[in-house]
Amino acid sequence: MIDQKPLKGKRLLMFVADVYEDLELWYPKLRMREVGAEVVVAGPEAGKTYIGKHSYPCISDVSYHAISAEAFDGVIIPGGFMPDKLRREPKVLQLVREFAESGKLVAAICHGGWIPISAKVYKDVCVTGSLGIKDDLENAGAVWKDAPVIVDRNFVSSRKPDDLPEFCEGIIEVLLSPTSI
Repeated sequence: MIDQKPLKGKRLLMFVADVYEDLELWYPKLRMREVGAEVVVAGPEAGKTYIGKHSYPCISDVSYHAISAEAFDGVIIPGGFMPDKLRREPKVLQLVREFAESGKLVAAICHGGWIPISAKVYKDVCVTGSLGIKDDLENAGAVWKDAPVIVDRNFVSSRKPDDLPEFCEGIIEVLLSPTSI
């Protein structure tokens, strides 16, 4: 029988704030839960309802101010306009740097790549993302490719909502890797 919960025991962090891309948060959140991971959604405030680009609500479990990267196996960063706001938050950037420096999963889709750019963790990392941030990615020192998903060590990236199945497979691949922390 195929193991239906291969990520049991893994804890993942996701960021949320207003104007997140609805599918890019909900699809990975539910998919990771489906394969056994615990998903914690962190926003500027705990217990607050944030509204996505397409009006879907998401209630944050915790404030990102109150957490540590040590408590998680990785971070998933949805796109939308949210990343442009959160990339200005020192605590968000600190968390992403801590995930990257410890070799833990850093997964970003679409405009979610803005946060790792501002955290300065994409130098010499092969990535993809929304064509709208291609120049930003390259200017941050990343190597941009047009593909549904790119997995480079502990970094996973995708371009858009249509790539969500491949994005989630990339996340699972990294989390099941023997080198994954």
